[in-house]
Amino acid sequence: MPEDAEDRLRDFLRNGKEWARLRTSVPGIFVLKLPSYRGSRDRLAVEVNPVDEGGSPRKRRGLVLRDREELEEFRRLLSDGRLEKLLEELERVNPEEGKGGEGLLKI
Repeated sequence: MPEDAEDRLRDFLRNGKEWARLRTSVPGIFVLKLPSYRGSRDRLAVEVNPVDEGGSPRKRRGLVLRDREELEEFRRLLSDGRLEKLLEELERVNPEEGKGGEGLLKI
């Protein structure tokens, strides 16, 4: 990592507001300042959050990764074929967007 990038991260850790996002050169990848919690000090994490056409996060909070070990665990989970099968089932069960109450279960 370039030295100036490391300096920017150190400055963000010291001076950034809690839960603030810092954009990176990769769309959808942000640096997130986490507040102190249960005795741990403020720290930085990576947030993966799809962006819209303007580069703004599409979700209020994305996937937060605190270290490479978490990244590996999420890779393992996301590559499990059963996840895709579960999502296919959900797509069949969930109402289609824009259809109003047509997809509701009538009791």
